[in-house]
Amino acid sequence: MVATTAVNALDEVVETVSNLIRFDTSNTGELATTKGEAECARWVQAQLDEVGYESVYVESGQPGRGNVFATLPGADSGRGKLLVHGHLDVVPAEPADWSVHPFSGAVENGYVWGRGAVDMKDMCGIMLALARQLKSSGTVPPRDIVFAFLADEEAGGTWGSHWLVEHRPDLFDGISEAVGEVGGFSLTVDTPSGDKKRLYLVETAEKSMCWMRITAKARAGHGSFVHEDNAVTLLSEAVARLGRHRFPLVLTDAVREFLHALDLESTIDIDVDSPDLEGQLAKIGGISRIVGATLRDTANPTMLRAGYKANVIPQTAEAVIDCRVLPDRQEAFERELDEVLGPDIEREWITKLEPYETSFDGALVDAMNDAILAHDPDGRTVPYMLSGGTDAKAFAKLGIRCFGFAPLQLPEELDFAALFHGVDERVPVESLKFGTRVFEHFLLHS
Repeated sequence: MVATTAVNALDEVVETVSNLIRFDTSNTGELATTKGEAECARWVQAQLDEVGYESVYVESGQPGRGNVFATLPGADSGRGKLLVHGHLDVVPAEPADWSVHPFSGAVENGYVWGRGAVDMKDMCGIMLALARQLKSSGTVPPRDIVFAFLADEEAGGTWGSHWLVEHRPDLFDGISEAVGEVGGFSLTVDTPSGDKKRLYLVETAEKSMCWMRITAKARAGHGSFVHEDNAVTLLSEAVARLGRHRFPLVLTDAVREFLHALDLESTIDIDVDSPDLEGQLAKIGGISRIVGATLRDTANPTMLRAGYKANVIPQTAEAVIDCRVLPDRQEAFERELDEVLGPDIEREWITKLEPYETSFDGALVDAMNDAILAHDPDGRTVPYMLSGGTDAKAFAKLGIRCFGFAPLQLPEELDFAALFHGVDERVPVESLKFGTRVFEHFLLHS
């Protein structure tokens, strides 16, 4: 049944985010233990169909990997469509570590609490509430808007966005631009005039996501003998070298533009020629962990595996390394990687997703800035690079221009970066309402 009265997104958004969090869509990276995506996607589909959408539900290559697409027709069908995308899966959470149950969706002390509150069921809730409002009110945006709610982003999108791009490119026909995570959040700075100003960071670039397995091989033997050639030792030494290695400092265009905006708009003085640029960035607070990771390539050991019995020297030992590489740096990165690892270590890529970069200009960027200014006259959008990866990597393969813009006006004291994949993940209620107002303005003027 189609809803007969118009939906008000501001009235729905908090409850919608809370409801989305209640679906445990934990993505472990393994099909057997990943759950909830289909159930959550079907609920989203029902919410869309209730107001008149003819939504499309697609399982992307594996049972239960649910994705939902819905299109709101615009006034100018000749223009490129706008893709608005969010992922429904989340990283796992251990309830014993949390102040509230991570899948309770509790609304307490001015926050919506739970796994996914900022990554990224907050934006999914804003998307869904606005999609319902615009359809139920008969609103016609300037161009077609495609709303996409996706699976498997937290494991690299193999069974989500990348599968859809490869096997269902028809779902993206006519799309020229896209907005998704992680951007649009505010950073409060002091201005030279003594006032406060908020910079809203729009993602225009992201590093690659390359997960690598390294292997050391040697002769197996008895644990009581003397062994000069031990696979565990060889691997451990290589992992330690790589874990302590620092790749060279590289300032990309997106990072330079962000630092220039800081210099122009705030009292924060950052010396870009400093050998301790990461230390300089500490002046901007918790967000420095995200920005600081975009100053150089990184290779962080995350998993180790070797042996099967205490008194047996194993023949092989393995480690997994999470590599994030800046645009145009892959070849140089791999040369340096081989030098650090040494000749006794074999390596192979488990996952290799390219970096992405676009310029901070054009009508869509203007629409983002105008939407911010309409609801925060002291705000300004600035570009930045994300140290992680998003579904934009998949859509970029189709020539779609991608940005991260999920607007949130955040309390100055909130350590936003620490909430991503963190314990007690939460999003301010007022930030959700601000984001809803801004995103509505953006969609109606883009």
